[in-house]
Amino acid sequence: MLANFALVALFLVVAFLFAAVTLLLPIALRFLKVVPHKPNPIKSATYECGMQTVGKTWVQFNFRYYFYALLFVALDVLVVLLYPWAVGLRQVGLSGFIGAVILILIVMVGYVYAWKKGVLEWK
Repeated sequence: MLANFALVALFLVVAFLFAAVTLLLPIALRFLKVVPHKPNPIKSATYECGMQTVGKTWVQFNFRYYFYALLFVALDVLVVLLYPWAVGLRQVGLSGFIGAVILILIVMVGYVYAWKKGVLEWK
């Protein structure tokens, strides 16, 4: 049993080291002068398709796009989970059926909530 926890601990150490190296490597390379750092206003300018931008470069983005994207992802996950269930319907039995009904109910509650909040209305 201790060997199983040692394997989990090893994975956690490797994950932590990977995250630390990923974050600290650019900083270390900058101090070692491997990565050049020559700030320039032209480099910091907004670039869009080779043309100068007209108007403000920072515009507010309509957050409703994110709601549509999240709803799309939720329905895609539902389809991905329900397709194998429908193919193996005879093998899963009553417990698999109840699990699928609970999944559909959870997604439907979220969909009705989004609908009542007016998220699905395009303004």
